[in-house]
Amino acid sequence: MLEKEQILLLVYFISIIVFVITFVVIFFIAFQKRKNNMLIQKFKAEQAFEKELASTKIEIQEQTLKNISWELHDNIGQLLSVVNMQLNMMKIQASDDFKSSIDETKEVVNTTVEEVRTLSKTLNSEVIQKNGLLRTVEIELERIERLKYAQTVFEIKGDYFKIPDTEEIIIFRILQEFLSNSIKYSRANTIKAFFNYHNNSLTINLEDDGVGFDTTQKTESSGLQNMASRAQMIGAHFSLTSKINEGTKLRLTHLNNTQ
Repeated sequence: MLEKEQILLLVYFISIIVFVITFVVIFFIAFQKRKNNMLIQKFKAEQAFEKELASTKIEIQEQTLKNISWELHDNIGQLLSVVNMQLNMMKIQASDDFKSSIDETKEVVNTTVEEVRTLSKTLNSEVIQKNGLLRTVEIELERIERLKYAQTVFEIKGDYFKIPDTEEIIIFRILQEFLSNSIKYSRANTIKAFFNYHNNSLTINLEDDGVGFDTTQKTESSGLQNMASRAQMIGAHFSLTSKINEGTKLRLTHLNNTQ
């Protein structure tokens, strides 16, 4: 009888231990699950905040560029037009010896007016939306060649598909940053742009044959960071490679999410 009571007591004791252990395990699993959910929510919230911050930054930059575009087109363009009118008046009163010089100056002013207007268009996001990505890139390359900064090559392959306007603007700003840096720093003779449309993606390659740079060295320029953060915003894969005396190459792959 005693042994039976001892066995029952042992079973009761073991049952309590099993129950306690089970409760602790369930509590621990529930706690870890809740903790993981909180961490995931925190991570998503941080990502959403960073994306919103980057989006706001880009919106501010686009508005600033748009304001500069208006200033260039309206104010600077207007002032240059006034200069042209003054030259016309001077030409009427000038001697024959100075008329050819005035004509040359007028030609420079007219060229400057056209370049200011072209530049203002590439700074205005509304004009980019109207022209589309391909035409806007073509206009920028034509401007580079017209100003004799470098020779340009532009090739398009594959079946074209439309990219959302906001994403086209971001892509163009990335390419514009590369082109601007090529003009200012690379001393390139040739700049090439290749657009390759695949079934579900667009791959863009830009390259110059300039002096290149060491990508491992940190610089004060925020250009590379701007390009990378813009690409991340639209989920595009971005890479920039360069070697001293071997030029610089940009590769951007954008998935077609419209299909």
